[in-house]
Amino acid sequence: MNFSVGTSGFSYPKWKGSFYPAKLPAKQMLGFYATQFRSVEMNNTFYRAPTASTLEGWAEQVPVDFRFVLKAPQEITHIKRLKDVGESVASFLEAAGVLKERLGPLLFQLPPNFKKDVPRLLAFLALLPPGCRAAMEFRHSSWFDDEVFGTLRDHRAGLCIADETDDLVVPFVATTDWGYLRLRRPDYDAAALAAWAARAKAQAWGDCFVFFKHEDEGRGPKMAARLLEMLAASGPKKGAG
Repeated sequence: MNFSVGTSGFSYPKWKGSFYPAKLPAKQMLGFYATQFRSVEMNNTFYRAPTASTLEGWAEQVPVDFRFVLKAPQEITHIKRLKDVGESVASFLEAAGVLKERLGPLLFQLPPNFKKDVPRLLAFLALLPPGCRAAMEFRHSSWFDDEVFGTLRDHRAGLCIADETDDLVVPFVATTDWGYLRLRRPDYDAAALAAWAARAKAQAWGDCFVFFKHEDEGRGPKMAARLLEMLAASGPKKGAG
């Protein structure tokens, strides 16, 4: 299994001194980040749909084996709530396509008050072309049942398994041949990281993407690095970052 581990975002000035060199210019952050990890979850695309020129600029700063995971614009997931989004999805996919081999999964995170609606989910998934790796993050418990899991499997879409500090418990269910974990707690000790690594490795996934939450103290990069160390020590060499 190839593990792509990183953080949600990279451009955080408060990480200077703990992760980035203290005097590193902002324009060099992505390049430095890519020397440590091989994937990043870009959350700023949620607030503003990415342009092809912006994505091309990112791609130029990282190695060919680096993967950008893009969070879908809020117009798709929160404003229109997956309904009548054909044009928005097409535009998002067209822009994302310029990343070519550097494009990882696309994250579609639904709002917490968006309850289960399988017909709407089906109509949305039908908009995605074959081969598009889409991860669905449901934040209402009504989505977690066999009907929804079967729908995701039929469309080869991934269930985003998020671990938050709230009361929502996301089932650890595989719906396609790759996995997507969002570890959102502010801290994970060695035992917790080992437990997550073991659960992921028990799956029949070819790839597993794991992202730690941004926080000002810079613990996310440290936990990502520690997880990679554990994965490398526990078996054959994994995908770097």
